[in-house]
Amino acid sequence: MSISPPDQSLQAAVRQGRRFWASPPGQALWRAERACLGPHCEQHRGMVSLQLGMAPLMSDMCPIRHSLDWAPSTELVRTENCLVCLPGSLPLADDSVDLVLLHHLLEAVDQPHHVLQEAARVTRGDGRLVIFGWHPFGPTGLRRRYHPAPWQHQWRTPARLRDWLTFVDFEIERVDYCGFRLPGRALGSDRLETLGRRYNLPLSSAYLVVASRRSIPVQPIKLRDPVLGGGKSGAWLGLARETRPTGHHGCQKSHRTPIHAAGRMAVDAAAPLAPGTAGESCRSSKRESLVET
Repeated sequence: MSISPPDQSLQAAVRQGRRFWASPPGQALWRAERACLGPHCEQHRGMVSLQLGMAPLMSDMCPIRHSLDWAPSTELVRTENCLVCLPGSLPLADDSVDLVLLHHLLEAVDQPHHVLQEAARVTRGDGRLVIFGWHPFGPTGLRRRYHPAPWQHQWRTPARLRDWLTFVDFEIERVDYCGFRLPGRALGSDRLETLGRRYNLPLSSAYLVVASRRSIPVQPIKLRDPVLGGGKSGAWLGLARETRPTGHHGCQKSHRTPIHAAGRMAVDAAAPLAPGTAGESCRSSKRESLVET
């Protein structure tokens, strides 16, 4: 499936990279990287994996049902399950791939930011993004100017990739170093590989980065119904004043007076009671009852 016109420079880089991986040094490094990837693949399962790179398929060792290869043009297709497109324009839906493997591709493209962003876009929320990169301070990195290779762009450290992954909301889970073989020397290479892998020394030709999408914990907020005053009366809230009976016979009934009448009540309470008022009649009835007793 092809949705973009082929890039001639990218096609030339893929051909040159495939020649390197078919050579004895390339095959030795590919086996070392495959052994480094093995423990990480065993932990992740899913339906679809995608490998973007020039080396032979490596993601098929993972317990994932469908493994997709990649090629920039139909002339470079080498497997049946192959995605033909530009690496910066993947014809896949968001969150659709369980494992995306970028195998030494960021150093061979003109826009590595776009390639990384596309790889992160199609990776599922519970999936993994695996990146193989060239170590700029390893044996191959120190000698790469003397050896023609398709990886002519900048080589980045894992610390630099961490910043890039943060931009696409990913975080690094693990960094492993592999490829401790010295260029041009086969004697003792296996022992160097074993020691380097055991102590994970940052002196290798390549490194492996395993990243996952960052998850922001969400704390649920418990909503409560508003309670105004609880069991308090309106007088406690300042909404009304309550007056209570002052006599035994209930001469003055209990009622609630609005706030705007509070001042008037104060004036009435301060004024003396005139004869014949309700208050005076109430006191008269009280005196009469005492005399009768």
